[in-house]
Amino acid sequence: MAKIAIITGISGQDGTYLSKLLIGKKYKVIGITNPKNKSKIKPAKIKIEKIDINNFKKISNLIKRIKPDEFYHLAAQSFINYKFEDEFFKLNPNINGTHYILSAIKKYSPKTKFYFAASSEIFGDSKKYPQNENNAFNPRSAYGISKVAGFHITKNYREAYNLYSCSGILYNHESSLRNEKFISKKITSSVARILHKKQQKIILGNINSKRDWGHARDYVEAMWKMLQQKKAQDFVIGTGKLHSVKDFLKVAFSYVGLDYKKYIQSNKKFMRPKDSAVLLADPKRAKKILNWKPTTSFENLVHKMVDFDIKLLKKTHNS
Repeated sequence: MAKIAIITGISGQDGTYLSKLLIGKKYKVIGITNPKNKSKIKPAKIKIEKIDINNFKKISNLIKRIKPDEFYHLAAQSFINYKFEDEFFKLNPNINGTHYILSAIKKYSPKTKFYFAASSEIFGDSKKYPQNENNAFNPRSAYGISKVAGFHITKNYREAYNLYSCSGILYNHESSLRNEKFISKKITSSVARILHKKQQKIILGNINSKRDWGHARDYVEAMWKMLQQKKAQDFVIGTGKLHSVKDFLKVAFSYVGLDYKKYIQSNKKFMRPKDSAVLLADPKRAKKILNWKPTTSFENLVHKMVDFDIKLLKKTHNS
């Protein structure tokens, strides 16, 4: 009998890749989207439930009815703004949503295995790197704070109620499905437009800031592997390699025969207040226990994204 998995955030980058992975493994996949979500991404072979995960009654009824084998909680506002004034709407999916889902699992489906999508942003302005599962949390954004809360809620349900609930602390993972709020996508889509004379400059902040960048396809496999273990554990998931925004620019522009230095323009409004912090994964535990490692190199990731954006621009131009 096919396993059943529920995924929140099904229409996002990670939800799309994870659903494809699970369908390939013969799962029955049910995706949860917010009724207000206007995303045009509609994964094939998936039953969509339009539910606000902050509605405890509705999320409880769904879990009571489905009793899934696995539940992947990926829903969140993933673009990070370091200004707090208008950021607190981001707290709900990671705090209330996580609590409501786990409470419903505890009551109606205690054998369900639960995955929470944490983030390297929980380490924030970390004083030590690379970071592993034992590093202290020091978040510097509303997003990071909410992920810390979600992490601890998940851990407490595991320890207090013996649920299979775990968190993946994922570092930057990109793909062609990102939108242009993310610097990776901003660069590759700009390369495509500059190459075809549709844009002259790309405006960026600190190009010396560094990231641990991987491909989303590799990271959703780690999510799945985390729910296939005998006991629930939290894992740091990343490449363990640092690359600067400048490195990303070099690889992207040189791939199409251009010199990035001719096309960049600096603007302080794109500077992050903590761009000097180094978030670098130490994924040794994941490699040892999960037998997981990234398969897409940094260069291949950038090339894939550039290729996609060039094809998309041509398709849009010809339509």
